[in-house]
Amino acid sequence: MLPDYDLLLAGGHLVDPAQGLDGCHDIAIRDGKVAAIVPAGSQPLAARERIDVRDRLVIPGMIDTHAHVFEHVTGRFGLEADLCGVRSGVTTLIDQGGPSSITLSAFREYVVRPKASRVFAYLSSYLVGGLEGHYYPSLYKPDCVDVEATLKAALANRDIVKGFKAHAELGGFARWGIEVMAKSAEIARRAGMPLYIHFGQLWPLPSEGANGVDPDTILEQVVPLLKAGDILAHPFTRHPGGFVDRQGRVHAIVREALALGLKVDVGHGSHFSYRMARIALDAGIMPHTLGADTHGYNTNVPQPAGTPDEHPDKEHMFFGQQRFSLASAMTAMLALGMPLEYVVRMVTCNVVDVFGLPAELGTLKVGNPADISVLHDLRGRFALRDNEGTQLVGERVLNPDFCLREGRRFDADASILPVIEALASEAA
Repeated sequence: MLPDYDLLLAGGHLVDPAQGLDGCHDIAIRDGKVAAIVPAGSQPLAARERIDVRDRLVIPGMIDTHAHVFEHVTGRFGLEADLCGVRSGVTTLIDQGGPSSITLSAFREYVVRPKASRVFAYLSSYLVGGLEGHYYPSLYKPDCVDVEATLKAALANRDIVKGFKAHAELGGFARWGIEVMAKSAEIARRAGMPLYIHFGQLWPLPSEGANGVDPDTILEQVVPLLKAGDILAHPFTRHPGGFVDRQGRVHAIVREALALGLKVDVGHGSHFSYRMARIALDAGIMPHTLGADTHGYNTNVPQPAGTPDEHPDKEHMFFGQQRFSLASAMTAMLALGMPLEYVVRMVTCNVVDVFGLPAELGTLKVGNPADISVLHDLRGRFALRDNEGTQLVGERVLNPDFCLREGRRFDADASILPVIEALASEAA
């Protein structure tokens, strides 16, 4: 008699917030879909392959809200999708601003179609997309935003385009004021999709332009342009123009924005600050979702020939280690005191709701795709650092073991995954 299932994940600690599951369960998979979930050992489930995951954390396939995976087209900036996708334990990626209306067809053909990871896009508001833009801020001026072309491309590609990406940061405001943001907000409003907004200085101040712009006024200028469902990114940035003002207080308009239905995403990145995070969290600002924000400027990967030798901001590199993943960002949230169940929400069902992804993702309901992330849940004492030099001692580290993408296994062997080193015991 043939087994009922193709694969059985046996005895793992399943956390699936959308279903209220938190405990040891067996998960059976058939034809790339979730076929059964039962308490561990409660029923005999026969499968052609059995994987014992008793000592691991099992969650719906992780979704990275802030990826940069338009490899080659975006120069050094874009990483290979599966490197930060399935090979890092992440089943789904949302590229933030890599493709534009001009390059979207190439993104579909060379990233979405061939990669093992599931990939969506938040389309760049700028015609140039993410083409080494950090080096060339002049490519991001108002004249480089075409409302009609971007709207047309998004509506014709709704299966992969789920929103738009723009920047509300000091370098751009000093050059051109708010016009880019006004055009970006118009695109998102007319499309009926979310706008994802980068906050925190990105480009250096120019020699020309209104360099008297106060970074603490940027949020209050931008929020009135936005609609419910738009996404404020980088709440914990250490750079000027973020959620925390120069006096160390959270801008009052952040609370107003949340009351109006705007969302908050921790695009972690190398500008993440434990100090700023503590201020925001203590003020009651709880982000909804979480992305890694790894890219070729902050991750140690070979650079394409002909690109600049190094980014002018050397401090972009992650803590001098140049290795990071979405699981690393989850570890940082745990160290800040967020409950595990909420952190799992931030990379699963919350992402589906906030970013407009298909409802079959983010939870392991029977019949849904078997997109599953399996992680080591390490306990001990671990040094956690940010690029400001702040160090926390965390007691818990999440490290990916493998994932299933529609039932197909991928081991977490990416070169960007950090090496986990526990601190010596105090007793020793």
